[in-house]
Amino acid sequence: MVELRQLRYFVAVAEELHFGRAAERVGIAQPPLSQQIQRLEAELGVQLFTRNRRRVALTEPGRAFLDEARATIRQAERAMETVQRAARGEVGQLGIGFVGSATFGVMPPILRRFRQRYPDVELTLYELSTAQQVEALGERRIEIGFVRPPVVATDLAIEIIASEPVVAVLPADHRLADADTLRLSELAGEPFVFFPSSFGPGLHARIVGACQQVGFTPRVVQEAIALPTIVSLVSVGIGVSLLPASIRNLGWDSVRYLPLAGDPPHVELAIAWRDDEASPVVQAFVREVLNGD
Repeated sequence: MVELRQLRYFVAVAEELHFGRAAERVGIAQPPLSQQIQRLEAELGVQLFTRNRRRVALTEPGRAFLDEARATIRQAERAMETVQRAARGEVGQLGIGFVGSATFGVMPPILRRFRQRYPDVELTLYELSTAQQVEALGERRIEIGFVRPPVVATDLAIEIIASEPVVAVLPADHRLADADTLRLSELAGEPFVFFPSSFGPGLHARIVGACQQVGFTPRVVQEAIALPTIVSLVSVGIGVSLLPASIRNLGWDSVRYLPLAGDPPHVELAIAWRDDEASPVVQAFVREVLNGD
C-alpha cells in the first residue's frame, strides 16, 4: 500500500530532480530516500524516474503520477487541518436555545463575537422558554441554552452571565410616566400586561414575589409570550408591566421605562449546557461566553 510519506518523497524528488537536494528537503538521508522511491515504484509496478550519474528525470508515468500525488497530499493536508480545527471547536454545528428577553441584552454581542472568531461554526437559534430549553437540552435537540434561573436539572451545567434590575413599563401618557423613579407599591391596582408563569416561571415568580412583598399581587388583564408584544400592548394603554431593564433597548417612544426606587428585584440570565458534553464546539462556545472579551 502506498503511504503518504512516500508520496511526499516522490514529489520532492520530482520537483528537485536531484536525490541529494530532495533528501535534505524532506529531512532524511539520501540512501533511505532512494530506498523509499524504489519501494514506491515496486508497489506501483512502474518506473517513475530515469537515473544516471549526471541527471534524474521523470518518466512519462512519473509525470502523470506527479499531479495525482500532489492532489492527494493537498487533500490529506486539508483533511488533517479540518480534523484539527474540529478538535479545537472551529468547525461544526451548534443549536442554541434562548429566552426572548436575552436578545435585548448580552446575547447579541456574544453571538457576534463568536461568529467573528469561529466563522465556520454553523449556529441554529431557537426561541424557547426556559422549561422548553431544559427539555431540549436533555433530548439533545440543542447544545446551549440561554435561560432564566432558577433551573432545576441535575444533568446540566449552569453559569450566571448577567443580572439586571426590573423596570416599570408604562404608556407614555400614564399619570406616573413623567416620574424619574417609581416605587413598586405605586403600581398596586394597575392593570398588568404580563407573560404566563408557564413560559418564564423563574422570572414570573421573582417579579410577582417582589410585588407581594410591598402589599399587592399584579392584576393581569392580558397575557402575552413575547416581550415586544407586551411592550406593544402597554403602548396602547392596555396596562402596565414589569420587565428586565434590557427591554429599554427595544426603544418605543410610546412607552416609558422607569427605574424602581429602593432595592428593585433583579433577574438573572444564565448559560446552560449538558454537564457531560464533550463537543469541542460546545466547549469553545462556553469558553467564549465565560471568558470572552
